Amino acid sequence: METNILILSAGTRNKVVQAFKSELDGTGKVVATDCSNIGPAIYDADKNYIVSRIDAPFYIDEILGICRKEEIKGVFSLIDPELSLLAKNAERFTKIGVTPIVSSYELCETSLDKYKMYEMLGKLGIPTAKCYRSIAEFESARAAGEVDYPVFVKPRRGSASLNINAVNSREMLTALFHDFDDLIIQEYMTGQEYGADVYIDMISGKCTSIFLKKKIKMRAGETDKSVSVINDQLFKQIVQFVENVGYRGMIDIDLFYDKISDTWYLSEVNPRFGGGYPHAYACGVNFPKMILNNLQGIENEVDIGDYKEGVYMMKYNELCVMQESDLAE
Repeated sequence: METNILILSAGTRNKVVQAFKSELDGTGKVVATDCSNIGPAIYDADKNYIVSRIDAPFYIDEILGICRKEEIKGVFSLIDPELSLLAKNAERFTKIGVTPIVSSYELCETSLDKYKMYEMLGKLGIPTAKCYRSIAEFESARAAGEVDYPVFVKPRRGSASLNINAVNSREMLTALFHDFDDLIIQEYMTGQEYGADVYIDMISGKCTSIFLKKKIKMRAGETDKSVSVINDQLFKQIVQFVENVGYRGMIDIDLFYDKISDTWYLSEVNPRFGGGYPHAYACGVNFPKMILNNLQGIENEVDIGDYKEGVYMMKYNELCVMQESDLAE
């Protein structure tokens, strides 16, 4: 029986679409959606659909209709705002035989709310950057010598590094809080930034795979250049964290390493494919295969750190050029 995959909000993430097509290799099809017919990744899929925006009232009904029509077995999204929506409606998908490849609604909500994540990490005793919800709270901590400028100011539920500012003065801090709502103030992290692509088996709940990369250059919140790294001690810490908390499927973790204190700080968790995942796939860390195994009722074996160190990823531009008459409708 075919294993058909539905990728929601594919956008420009053509490498993820291509990876699933490669792994399926004729044993199923990849269907991709977007709300725009100039989202290039949909044209790498076997079939594509132009759908409503995710905030449309009947959006989920629209996606369920595609699942029935295309006999979909597993569905996931590539954008943050859709994760909680998919998780919240998980039962509607499972009732028609479709597995939503996403963590629980509660975990999606916590992960995408930077202050909630900060609180959770604090309770677990996991080092992370200090966060403050107001200027008064920050200034009180500053007076106590706990934090100082510079700091990061960012939306509490933002993504793609939108509206993130490094702030060096009270004046700039005040201006940002005047112009934007629901901001947080975050301690400025000066260590080296890393990213971890992590897979947690949807059947066993075990962490089966981790790929660690040192970030060399970022662009629009995504890793643009990186190099593969292996750190067994950090792997153990990540396994303990993701299994204890209860994540499922693929997640992307942002980390900082402070060489002076020899401490790893967990910054953010994105419960989806990270923008830098193609680096992991090129190194043989095969999340699409693990997903397909799970959809077929097969538990994945634990295989952490099975890749070469010192493999570099360098993103560069590609073009999708089409006649208007060939665009999806």
